[in-house]
Amino acid sequence: MKLELLLNSLENAKVIKKGIYRYFIHPLTDSIPPIQPELMKEVCMAVIDYADLDVDYIVTMEAMGIHFSSVIGQMKNIPVNIIRKREYGLNGEIKIAQTTGYSKNTMYLNSVKKGDIVTIFDSVISTGGTLIGVINALNEAGALVKDVVCVIERGDGVKRVYEETGYTVKTLAKIDVCEKVKIVKTAD
Repeated sequence: MKLELLLNSLENAKVIKKGIYRYFIHPLTDSIPPIQPELMKEVCMAVIDYADLDVDYIVTMEAMGIHFSSVIGQMKNIPVNIIRKREYGLNGEIKIAQTTGYSKNTMYLNSVKKGDIVTIFDSVISTGGTLIGVINALNEAGALVKDVVCVIERGDGVKRVYEETGYTVKTLAKIDVCEKVKIVKTAD
């Protein structure tokens, strides 16, 4: 799997501190700098090769997974269901607690019914808190989570998601964030 643009963009990402948390700024996680079409294409093609897409729809979270989930959905003719940060009050709406390395929020899942088969996409996994909440909500709704794919991995979130849900999270690139971003591992 060729990931030259992704790896180069990660190694050159700016790092800032928010409290004690070192945050990397990247086109796929923050749209800063703007996402170049070549990077988007490279990542989407890699995810298509890596993910199980024999599903009813893709699930992603607002806002970091929308861009590449939408592109993949269009390329593979798969609908995309976006978990929102806004409550709509619709019948069957599921409230999801989201805890990240630097914030706590509530997200809202709609339009999921028992027996739906889904793959979850996100651009980054750090602590795993968001994915744990999403997986639990989908399971509660009776959906079958077929695959979970994140572009970028940092921290122990992949391990935590597996320990708390039994799901393996596939990632394209694992990084450490100190003064600079360091690539630790890439997908096979």
